[in-house]
Amino acid sequence: MTLSTQAAAGETIDGRIGLDIDGHVATITLDRPNKLNAVTPAMSADLERIIHELNDDANVRVIILTGAGERAFSAGSDIRTLDTYATPWDFRNRRDYCDALRESRKPIIAAVNGYALGGGLETALSCDIRLASEAATFAAPEIKLGWIGGGGMSAFLAASIGQSNAATMLLTGDSIDAARALAWGLVTEVLPADELLARASELAATIASRPPIAAETAKANLRAAANLPQEEAVRFERELQTVTFATEDAAEGRRAFAEKRQGVFSRR
Repeated sequence: MTLSTQAAAGETIDGRIGLDIDGHVATITLDRPNKLNAVTPAMSADLERIIHELNDDANVRVIILTGAGERAFSAGSDIRTLDTYATPWDFRNRRDYCDALRESRKPIIAAVNGYALGGGLETALSCDIRLASEAATFAAPEIKLGWIGGGGMSAFLAASIGQSNAATMLLTGDSIDAARALAWGLVTEVLPADELLARASELAATIASRPPIAAETAKANLRAAANLPQEEAVRFERELQTVTFATEDAAEGRRAFAEKRQGVFSRR
């Protein structure tokens, strides 16, 4: 099934969010290649709506997020729209596309196919797994324009690549290439551009074959582990393990193991 969302009525800046669902995998595309897939408020609202719909879609187990075209994953927010907020307080309280991605209960794989700049880097950081093409470039350039990122840039960047590497990116605003992103741990794999989506789809299919409640719980546990003291994180993990162990899918997994066959999981 292929769906798409168009810009809101009256929106003068082109751009849309593409959505394709194939089996248990949903692919979301930031589709504004002529502007490096920079996100408008209308696109942000559409992305938030789509994420909430996918959360409620029991058929969807994994999401792939990528950018349209060959040049960019995303250049973040369209700077021309940032002066449309009436007050700084309105800007502070805006619904942000990175917030929407972090509200996803489904695992998200970012297929970074080009520039991931500013909010585009925050978008990738808001995903669970990041794959990159050899042409991918990553930067937090906001400091060059007199501000800093506001979608979790500092927290998630430091957690991914360490304090010193994060400080280098945040304080210079300079970009790093895919090879350095891999060496620093920002991405999991670097692939030729023509293999990126195929690898993302392969990985998504593997995750989708796992018991979906366990996959969503593992994602929630990883987020908790990053935010809780160690002993609390261990206790929280034990509680989540108990929840998953009691599911029908876990019982099926144990049967399948004993019978030496693949499990058939029903999200129960």
